[in-house]
Amino acid sequence: MAATTGESRYRDSAVGRVLAWFISTLKLMARNRVGFAGFLVVSTIVLVTFIGPVFLPSEVPVNVNEIYETPSLSHPLGTDSEGKDVLLQVINGGRPILTIGFLAAAISTTIAVTLGSLGGFVGGRVDTGFTWLADMVLTIPQLPLLAVLAGILRLNSKIAVAGLIGLLFWPTLMRAIRAQVLSLKERDYVESARALGLGTPHIVFREIAPNMAGYIAINFTLAVTSSMYAVVGLTLLGLVPLSEENWGVMINLAWTRGAIFSKDSVFYIMSPIAAIALFQLGLVAMNRSLSEIFDPRLRRGA
Repeated sequence: MAATTGESRYRDSAVGRVLAWFISTLKLMARNRVGFAGFLVVSTIVLVTFIGPVFLPSEVPVNVNEIYETPSLSHPLGTDSEGKDVLLQVINGGRPILTIGFLAAAISTTIAVTLGSLGGFVGGRVDTGFTWLADMVLTIPQLPLLAVLAGILRLNSKIAVAGLIGLLFWPTLMRAIRAQVLSLKERDYVESARALGLGTPHIVFREIAPNMAGYIAINFTLAVTSSMYAVVGLTLLGLVPLSEENWGVMINLAWTRGAIFSKDSVFYIMSPIAAIALFQLGLVAMNRSLSEIFDPRLRRGA
């Protein structure tokens, strides 16, 4: 009984700490109105696209009698070339694009932070090798290379698409991280860690990396935007299987089925584009609040 009570207190304490951290983070984000507005936009789109499909039909019904309908109460964003409701497609089609965007950004950011931190801290041949690899990837045009690889490889899953994008989008951030580590490794706390005999992994990932958290977080959001544009571009070109509804597929079908030649299809064409643009705008605006969260000097009066 005593053990059960102790576990309950631990859980309550843990939940309380998480809740307190969440509330304090929201307060910091709210200090910048533009950043907080961006956070609300991003959160709303994520919640709608990830939770909304649970309450909606998995497949949008076809109605050939309502092709290219203009917006109405029954179809707020009109219909497409098959009479499908555009709003339902926008809600159902957001999750695949966002999932790939976040996965690809996580992969590219992890590679960039790992290679940049180790290269900048260790130096010598390790640094030379990582820098040479980054330069080699940077010299190759990313979009054409991405299109070629997408045409050769079987990109039949979100993980495969995210992995391909993530493996090509890390060099720029890696070089920036390396430059910061070259400066940070001369700080007193790093010298103290060295004197204590702490290993390289501990110094790099426990001492240096936390001091770049703000920069990494902001670049992660920028990587999400780049990854989303990449996957939408690949889908538009038909290099990713069109078996699953998403914003890129909507744009591809609008192009291949001649929607641009119908004056009543403007909402069908612009809806996925507007959804992507709104999400990207929200991420960019949210970066203002992220700066205040990670940089104490920007917390006006905090």
